[in-house]
Amino acid sequence: MLQKKSCSLNSPVTLAAALAVVLAAAIAAAEDNPVVRTADSPELEWGPCPDFMPEGCAIAVLHGNPAEPDADLFFKVPGGADIPRHTHTSPERIVLVSGELQVRYEGHEQQTLEPGAYAYGPAGVPHDGACISDEDCILFIAFVDPVDAMPAGDSSL
Repeated sequence: MLQKKSCSLNSPVTLAAALAVVLAAAIAAAEDNPVVRTADSPELEWGPCPDFMPEGCAIAVLHGNPAEPDADLFFKVPGGADIPRHTHTSPERIVLVSGELQVRYEGHEQQTLEPGAYAYGPAGVPHDGACISDEDCILFIAFVDPVDAMPAGDSSL
């Protein structure tokens, strides 16, 4: 397992504020214009993940403002990294862009996602994961409510 970051982004409010500040230019540019981005687009501005996420984790805002409803993000996790058990106050709609990802939502069996796979996570349901490929796992995530992530105990993967 990779070591965790040392920056302090524990609270959902702090995470949303950090994303809003770090990615303000990208957010403003995307608000009223059509947007087409790939995970390797040079226009993307990658910002930090909460400190409980693995080292090397990054988030790029594709559209919207993470502090407001209806934000779309890329979430990147290094190959071989575990995603600790956590929750969101928002439902999340996920499409795996690259890598191979195992994910488990509490009360449900673990699933393995390959590029192009869709997953839906209900609000408040603890989940964890692991990027089981050598390459980074990049997920497109659409949040209904403002973006947040809170640790929810030990990962079971």
